[in-house]
Amino acid sequence: MFRIFKRREEVFSNLIVDQASITYDGLKLLAKYLESPSPDVAEELSLKEKEADEVRRILIDELNRAFVTPFDREDIFALSRSIDDMIDYADTTAVEMNILKVQPTVYMVRIASLLKDAGWEIHQAVMRLQKNPGVAIGHTQRAKALENRVEAVYREAVADLFSGPEDIHHVVEMLKLREVYRHLSNAADRGDEAANIIADIVVKKT
Repeated sequence: MFRIFKRREEVFSNLIVDQASITYDGLKLLAKYLESPSPDVAEELSLKEKEADEVRRILIDELNRAFVTPFDREDIFALSRSIDDMIDYADTTAVEMNILKVQPTVYMVRIASLLKDAGWEIHQAVMRLQKNPGVAIGHTQRAKALENRVEAVYREAVADLFSGPEDIHHVVEMLKLREVYRHLSNAADRGDEAANIIADIVVKKT
Protein backbone atom coordinates (compact mmCIF):
# COMPACT_ATOMS: atom_id res chain seq x y z
CA MET A 1 0.00 0.00 0.00
CA PHE A 2 2.84 2.37 0.88
CA ARG A 3 4.46 1.73 -2.51
CA ILE A 4 1.18 2.59 -4.24
CA PHE A 5 0.91 5.91 -2.39
CA LYS A 6 4.57 6.62 -3.12
CA ARG A 7 4.06 6.05 -6.83
CA ARG A 8 1.05 8.39 -6.79
CA GLU A 9 3.16 11.09 -5.12
CA GLU A 10 5.84 10.66 -7.77
CA VAL A 11 3.25 11.18 -10.52
CA PHE A 12 2.60 14.74 -9.35
CA SER A 13 6.26 15.54 -8.77
CA ASN A 14 7.16 14.27 -12.23
CA LEU A 15 4.36 16.21 -13.92
CA ILE A 16 5.34 19.48 -12.23
CA VAL A 17 8.97 18.90 -13.19
CA ASP A 18 7.92 18.14 -16.78
CA GLN A 19 5.85 21.31 -16.89
CA ALA A 20 8.71 23.43 -15.56
CA SER A 21 11.12 21.84 -18.04
CA ILE A 22 8.86 22.59 -21.00
CA THR A 23 8.35 26.14 -19.76
CA TYR A 24 12.11 26.63 -19.50
CA ASP A 25 12.44 25.37 -23.09
CA GLY A 26 9.76 27.86 -24.13
CA LEU A 27 11.55 30.75 -22.43
CA LYS A 28 14.76 29.80 -24.20
CA LEU A 29 12.87 29.92 -27.49
CA LEU A 30 11.47 33.35 -26.59
CA ALA A 31 14.99 34.63 -25.95
CA LYS A 32 16.10 33.15 -29.29
CA TYR A 33 13.13 34.75 -31.06
CA LEU A 34 13.90 38.18 -29.64
CA GLU A 35 17.54 37.87 -30.63
CA SER A 36 16.51 37.10 -34.21
CA PRO A 37 12.77 36.98 -35.00
CA SER A 38 11.85 33.95 -37.07
CA PRO A 39 8.46 32.39 -37.87
CA ASP A 40 10.02 28.96 -37.32
CA VAL A 41 11.10 29.84 -33.78
CA ALA A 42 7.69 31.37 -33.05
CA GLU A 43 6.09 28.13 -34.22
CA GLU A 44 8.40 26.08 -32.00
CA LEU A 45 7.39 28.26 -29.06
CA SER A 46 3.71 27.82 -29.87
CA LEU A 47 4.14 24.05 -29.94
CA LYS A 48 5.93 24.14 -26.59
CA GLU A 49 3.04 26.12 -25.12
CA LYS A 50 0.60 23.47 -26.37
CA GLU A 51 2.81 20.72 -24.94
CA ALA A 52 2.83 22.47 -21.57
CA ASP A 53 -0.96 22.81 -21.67
CA GLU A 54 -1.30 19.07 -22.23
CA VAL A 55 0.90 18.27 -19.23
CA ARG A 56 -1.18 20.61 -17.10
CA ARG A 57 -4.40 18.94 -18.26
CA ILE A 58 -2.99 15.56 -17.26
CA LEU A 59 -1.91 16.93 -13.89
CA ILE A 60 -5.36 18.35 -13.18
CA ASP A 61 -6.96 15.05 -14.18
CA GLU A 62 -4.64 13.18 -11.82
CA LEU A 63 -5.33 15.73 -9.10
CA ASN A 64 -9.09 15.26 -9.42
CA ARG A 65 -8.73 11.49 -9.01
CA ALA A 66 -6.02 11.40 -6.35
CA PHE A 67 -6.50 10.43 -2.71
CA VAL A 68 -2.91 11.21 -1.66
CA THR A 69 -0.75 14.07 -2.95
CA PRO A 70 2.86 14.95 -2.04
CA PHE A 71 1.71 18.35 -0.77
CA ASP A 72 -1.55 20.32 -0.58
CA ARG A 73 -3.58 19.88 -3.76
CA GLU A 74 -4.33 23.62 -3.77
CA ASP A 75 -0.60 24.30 -3.86
CA ILE A 76 -0.08 21.79 -6.66
CA PHE A 77 -2.84 23.43 -8.69
CA ALA A 78 -1.56 26.97 -8.05
CA LEU A 79 2.07 26.07 -8.82
CA SER A 80 1.06 24.35 -12.05
CA ARG A 81 -1.02 27.36 -13.05
CA SER A 82 1.72 29.92 -12.40
CA ILE A 83 4.31 27.88 -14.33
CA ASP A 84 1.82 27.49 -17.18
CA ASP A 85 1.20 31.24 -17.20
CA MET A 86 4.92 31.87 -17.71
CA ILE A 87 5.00 30.00 -21.02
CA ASP A 88 1.58 31.38 -21.99
CA TYR A 89 2.89 34.93 -21.73
CA ALA A 90 6.07 33.96 -23.57
CA ASP A 91 3.97 32.64 -26.43
CA THR A 92 1.61 35.63 -26.51
CA THR A 93 4.62 37.95 -26.59
CA ALA A 94 5.71 36.43 -29.91
CA VAL A 95 2.12 36.37 -31.19
CA GLU A 96 1.54 40.03 -30.33
CA MET A 97 4.81 41.08 -31.89
CA ASN A 98 3.78 39.39 -35.12
CA ILE A 99 0.27 40.86 -35.09
CA LEU A 100 1.44 44.36 -34.20
CA LYS A 101 4.50 44.14 -36.47
CA VAL A 102 6.82 45.09 -33.62
CA GLN A 103 10.56 44.61 -33.84
CA PRO A 104 12.56 43.56 -30.78
CA THR A 105 14.19 46.28 -28.68
CA VAL A 106 17.26 46.02 -26.49
CA TYR A 107 14.92 46.04 -23.48
CA MET A 108 12.98 43.05 -24.78
CA VAL A 109 16.20 41.12 -25.34
CA ARG A 110 17.38 41.89 -21.81
CA ILE A 111 14.06 40.91 -20.25
CA ALA A 112 13.86 37.67 -22.23
CA SER A 113 17.34 36.70 -21.07
CA LEU A 114 16.33 37.29 -17.46
CA LEU A 115 13.12 35.32 -17.95
CA LYS A 116 15.11 32.42 -19.35
CA ASP A 117 17.31 32.45 -16.25
CA ALA A 118 14.24 32.62 -14.00
CA GLY A 119 12.74 29.66 -15.84
CA TRP A 120 15.89 27.67 -15.13
CA GLU A 121 15.71 28.54 -11.43
CA ILE A 122 12.06 27.48 -11.19
CA HIS A 123 12.85 24.23 -12.99
CA GLN A 124 15.69 23.51 -10.59
CA ALA A 125 13.52 24.41 -7.60
CA VAL A 126 10.75 21.94 -8.46
CA MET A 127 13.33 19.21 -9.13
CA ARG A 128 14.79 19.71 -5.64
CA LEU A 129 11.47 20.23 -3.86
CA GLN A 130 10.95 16.67 -2.60
CA LYS A 131 14.43 15.61 -1.52
CA ASN A 132 16.33 18.87 -1.05
CA PRO A 133 13.87 21.58 0.01
CA GLY A 134 16.65 23.82 1.31
CA VAL A 135 18.25 23.83 -2.14
CA ALA A 136 14.83 24.52 -3.68
CA ILE A 137 14.51 27.63 -1.50
CA GLY A 138 17.83 28.91 -2.79
CA HIS A 139 16.57 28.61 -6.36
CA THR A 140 13.32 30.42 -5.51
CA GLN A 141 15.28 33.29 -3.99
CA ARG A 142 17.30 33.66 -7.18
CA ALA A 143 14.12 33.46 -9.27
CA LYS A 144 12.60 36.28 -7.22
CA ALA A 145 15.76 38.37 -7.60
CA LEU A 146 15.52 37.90 -11.37
CA GLU A 147 11.90 39.08 -11.32
CA ASN A 148 13.05 42.27 -9.57
CA ARG A 149 15.62 42.79 -12.32
CA VAL A 150 12.94 42.29 -14.98
CA GLU A 151 10.76 44.93 -13.34
CA ALA A 152 13.69 47.36 -13.27
CA VAL A 153 14.28 46.87 -17.01
CA TYR A 154 10.52 47.11 -17.65
CA ARG A 155 10.35 50.49 -15.87
CA GLU A 156 13.39 51.66 -17.80
CA ALA A 157 11.77 50.59 -21.07
CA VAL A 158 8.47 52.33 -20.31
CA ALA A 159 10.26 55.50 -19.23
CA ASP A 160 12.13 55.48 -22.52
CA LEU A 161 8.86 55.05 -24.43
CA PHE A 162 7.34 58.12 -22.83
CA SER A 163 10.48 60.22 -23.09
CA GLY A 164 9.08 62.36 -25.90
CA PRO A 165 6.54 61.23 -28.51
CA GLU A 166 6.96 63.36 -31.61
CA ASP A 167 3.81 62.60 -33.60
CA ILE A 168 0.81 60.28 -33.83
CA HIS A 169 2.89 57.55 -35.49
CA HIS A 170 5.32 57.64 -32.59
CA VAL A 171 2.42 57.37 -30.13
CA VAL A 172 0.98 54.34 -31.96
CA GLU A 173 4.36 52.62 -31.96
CA MET A 174 4.77 53.47 -28.28
CA LEU A 175 1.45 51.81 -27.42
CA LYS A 176 2.38 48.70 -29.38
CA LEU A 177 5.70 48.35 -27.62
CA ARG A 178 4.15 48.89 -24.22
CA GLU A 179 1.72 46.04 -24.87
CA VAL A 180 4.63 43.69 -25.62
CA TYR A 181 6.53 44.88 -22.54
CA ARG A 182 3.42 44.16 -20.47
CA HIS A 183 3.35 40.53 -21.61
CA LEU A 184 7.01 40.12 -20.68
CA SER A 185 6.44 41.72 -17.28
CA ASN A 186 3.47 39.42 -16.67
CA ALA A 187 5.64 36.39 -17.40
CA ALA A 188 8.09 37.58 -14.77
CA ASP A 189 5.27 38.13 -12.27
CA ARG A 190 4.13 34.54 -12.72
CA GLY A 191 7.67 33.31 -12.14
CA ASP A 192 7.71 35.27 -8.90
CA GLU A 193 4.37 33.72 -7.96
CA ALA A 194 5.70 30.21 -8.66
CA ALA A 195 8.72 30.93 -6.47
CA ASN A 196 6.45 32.08 -3.63
CA ILE A 197 4.31 28.94 -3.88
CA ILE A 198 7.38 26.69 -3.79
CA ALA A 199 8.62 28.55 -0.71
CA ASP A 200 5.22 28.09 0.95
CA ILE A 201 5.31 24.37 0.20
CA VAL A 202 8.75 24.06 1.79
CA VAL A 203 7.54 25.85 4.94
CA LYS A 204 4.59 23.48 5.23
CA LYS A 205 6.78 20.42 4.75
CA THR A 206 9.34 21.40 7.40
